[in-house]
Amino acid sequence: MKFVLLSMALAIPLLADSPMDEHNRRIRESATVVDEIMNAGDKSIPRDLFGKAQCVGIVPNLKKAGFIVGGQYGKGVLTCRTADGLGWSAPSTIRIEGGSIGLQIGAGETDVVFIVMNQSGVNRLMKDKFTVGADAGVMAGPVGRSADAKTDAYMKAEILAYSRSRGAFAGVSLEGATLRPDNDDNAKIYGGPVSQQEIVHGKVKATPEARALFEELNKWAPYKHN
Repeated sequence: MKFVLLSMALAIPLLADSPMDEHNRRIRESATVVDEIMNAGDKSIPRDLFGKAQCVGIVPNLKKAGFIVGGQYGKGVLTCRTADGLGWSAPSTIRIEGGSIGLQIGAGETDVVFIVMNQSGVNRLMKDKFTVGADAGVMAGPVGRSADAKTDAYMKAEILAYSRSRGAFAGVSLEGATLRPDNDDNAKIYGGPVSQQEIVHGKVKATPEARALFEELNKWAPYKHN
């Protein structure tokens, strides 16, 4: 009996997803989130804003286990424009932890999307960790086909954030949440130690699975508008 139990215990890790399996699933889910949100009509991210984004972060299925104590945890991906502005970098694995995104987190699975609008916002993301509100201004983004998106406030924002839960889609502030790269996962995915800066600056080749996400991003934001 002891031998059977030991064999089962040893087998459990083998059944767990590898970092590459998790990465591929996360990429597929992120592509689906972009597709569904951008096809939400009057509740979508305004396309004129999306087209100006320098980077896009997607955290599908943010866990709500921490809701009781006012926090949450999830992994997602971050990709930035290539130097020519016509494509997207390999996705970097990111973590979002703590903070609050309001009552939507209590309603079920929650997807978080944020778009980085300028170089200042990009610079924030290159840090080992930053806290929303303390280190960087992240505004709740407007929704609509083309937003009252052209207001100065939205144009000057570093990062615009959104969440979706049970089909409801809205801008959120992410106040108090921390964002940081998952360097361990990135090293396993890309074959060795690599910084988030190297990944999003095009020093690393994307995995084949990333194509699905690139197709969605290129559909809705094919190039950066001036």
